Amino acid sequence: MIPTKEEMYAALEERHGKELQKKLNEASVAVCGLGGLGSNIAAALARAGVGQLHIIDFDKVDISNLNRQQYYPQQLGMYKSDALYDTLKRIAPYCDIRKDCVKLDAENITKLLADADIIVEAFDKADQKAMLVNCVLENMPEKYLVSGSGMAGIAPSNMITTKRVTKRFYVCGDGVSDVNDGMGLVSSRVLICAGHQAHAVIRIIADEFDI
Repeated sequence: MIPTKEEMYAALEERHGKELQKKLNEASVAVCGLGGLGSNIAAALARAGVGQLHIIDFDKVDISNLNRQQYYPQQLGMYKSDALYDTLKRIAPYCDIRKDCVKLDAENITKLLADADIIVEAFDKADQKAMLVNCVLENMPEKYLVSGSGMAGIAPSNMITTKRVTKRFYVCGDGVSDVNDGMGLVSSRVLICAGHQAHAVIRIIADEFDI
């Protein structure tokens, strides 16, 4: 039996406290890219009780994704936005989730992300990361932006950190590792970086800001 909306909210409120849970419930977060970072970030935010999630990706679930992303073998071939939507609805059935199967570019970013309080950059490729970050910083300076940079390989976990670059711009990762340097993406280290990004979002919602 699925708990009622009231029961699930009460359980989260008991865990997080009334004030924080109210802020989480009222927050709107856009997750751009639903791979190893984005799918795990979205799942963490849904579990935390973030009220509105906007998930965006144009790719399909591939067998190579299963080692680190929030997808299942039964979802192979599905668009990631559809597959993750189904998973998130199982995690948080009362979360207001908007999905878009579209490739973000400089022409559509400001329109698609206009309603989000916080934007999460979770792309795989450096050029796409730079494109989104630059577009948001230049055209949407009122938004909070949380980006990921460097989570490949099996280097120590503590190399991954969260840095507040400017008042509204955070970067999580080791800032160094790249999938082309040798070993690729390992589930545990990708999950650590995704956790940093999700936690940065929750701290922003809670009005707790890193120095």
